[in-house]
Amino acid sequence: MADESTQLSDFDERLEDPSEDPLFNFDEDTSHGHIFTRKELLKVGHVPESTRIVGRDEEIEAVATELRPIVQQQPPNNTMIYGKTGTGKSLVAQHVTERARRAAEAQGVAVGTVYVDCAQHNTQTRVARSITRSLNESANTGFDIPRSGIGSGEYYDYLWEILDEVYDAVIIVLDEVDRLEDDDVLMQLSRARESGKADCHLGIIAISNKIEYRDELNERVKSSLREEEFVFQPYDANQLREIMNHRRDAFRDDVLTEDVIPLTAAFAAQEHGDARKAIEILRHAGELAERQGVDLVQEKHVRDAQEWAEIDRFEELLRGSTTQVKFILYSLAMLTEEHAEEEFSTSQIYERYKRTTERLEASVLSEHRVYELLKEQAFLGVVESTRTGGGRGQGSYLEHRLVQDTDIVLKSVLRDSRLDNLT
Repeated sequence: MADESTQLSDFDERLEDPSEDPLFNFDEDTSHGHIFTRKELLKVGHVPESTRIVGRDEEIEAVATELRPIVQQQPPNNTMIYGKTGTGKSLVAQHVTERARRAAEAQGVAVGTVYVDCAQHNTQTRVARSITRSLNESANTGFDIPRSGIGSGEYYDYLWEILDEVYDAVIIVLDEVDRLEDDDVLMQLSRARESGKADCHLGIIAISNKIEYRDELNERVKSSLREEEFVFQPYDANQLREIMNHRRDAFRDDVLTEDVIPLTAAFAAQEHGDARKAIEILRHAGELAERQGVDLVQEKHVRDAQEWAEIDRFEELLRGSTTQVKFILYSLAMLTEEHAEEEFSTSQIYERYKRTTERLEASVLSEHRVYELLKEQAFLGVVESTRTGGGRGQGSYLEHRLVQDTDIVLKSVLRDSRLDNLT
């Protein structure tokens, strides 16, 4: 260890100009820097200028209509936006709120905007802290809002004072609002002015992938929100192509072959018109070409990037799953591969599962527990389970099949280091 440290120290002394470090010098490494020019255009969460937003003109106008009153210092309407992942909900919400803020300020109306990712800030305290700290202008309020050590009530007390001190109106975007542990946040925010806690106009844009989310709210929250609802439809293949053509300048000129964007759009259209996935696939295809040191992004890079996206999506489904679940899915995938069949009974899967756990010297669950875990995976959409009738004198039983391609499942579960001995 000491020898390695000495070598590093000697290298540091020899390297007088860090800008010439060969480890990070693009001139020394021709595999980097010749594919992208503005890679940020392909980053998830990037809010592009209006000319790059495709196929959402009606949705932009609809959301803007609900926010328009703030320009005249009137209360905006609360809005609920539904739609599948990648249909432009967050993009439109952030785009319109920023334009509303600028338009209002041009009329002398002080408007604040806040974006909260409720998948990350999923408790009332975290949401209250995020909103309060985002809106606080310490030069005007004199407040130094602590990151921890106080509860939601104290954050709200700060918030109401900040709203009255700094703003005429505030728009709060709650993305993935269905991930909140409870809906009291919506009650507190929507009734702030009515209950006399703040004199500032406050508008809420709540975004959810679950169209049934509103039905799950308690009646008092529904009554308090009195929101307008919009459903964003998936993009079609033509719109996806146009979206990616509007991001083409993320790449250097002439590095994309003609089939790259149409193929990426076709893949994304199959995935319910998910523009986010289309952009991710396009970016990753470019990264693959860059790592390979080639001059063109080609069809093969898109196909490899699509497989990468499928594995990532499958891992997202498995997030939080136990190693035992991965043993079960591995066993079902191996059965599918070995027998060229698609559906297998619980007992068949269990026998293969026992072989898997024995190989890894892992504990073995009961067949009933494996059956219960398969049912859970069916609920999550990882497997599909159907009841079938047995032969003469036999009862009915469940047969299970993988929803995803076998290769994707195997590559995904085998990323878990605890399954290393299976490869």
